Amino acid sequence: MKTTFTGRKVALRDNFKNLAEKKLSRFDKLFDGNASATVIVTIEKNRQTVEVTIYHNGAIYRAESTTEEMNEALDKVIEALAKQFRKHKTKLAKRLRKDSLENYLPEKENLDESIFEEDQYNIVRIKNFPVKPLDVEEAILQMNMTGHQFYMFKNVENNQINVVYRRKKGDYGLLTTDMNRDN
Repeated sequence: MKTTFTGRKVALRDNFKNLAEKKLSRFDKLFDGNASATVIVTIEKNRQTVEVTIYHNGAIYRAESTTEEMNEALDKVIEALAKQFRKHKTKLAKRLRKDSLENYLPEKENLDESIFEEDQYNIVRIKNFPVKPLDVEEAILQMNMTGHQFYMFKNVENNQINVVYRRKKGDYGLLTTDMNRDN
């Protein structure tokens, strides 16, 4: 697994990098050779935060921990990732059929830059990513694995772009488009 390190307000030592690579190598058996990991370490006062994100074939696994010690935070992140893999292994195995990834062709959608007017809105970041065909439960699973509050996907039931999101009470919502309605 290719690992990239980023230190925010800290110069990372080689022994920490080696330790992180060693601990992440236990997940190598779960992925083929094209998985990559990003390790971000941030130090603020007496808090040290370690965030690890693993990218593999469009799936994103992420965990973060803040403690007083960098190595302790790394241990907690590795534990959290291991729990994620164990928890979602059976769900993913049921949902992903052998041929589903082979038939998937990522569609590259280009944004029309003219819809963003510089004087009215300040767009600070634009993110492009392939929209995968998933069912609603798979999309919620991916959202939970990334730790985000929402997740956009192409619904396999109706071939429309949908968004699942986490509500304040902890349950989930689904945003769909109303294609039959005239504006």
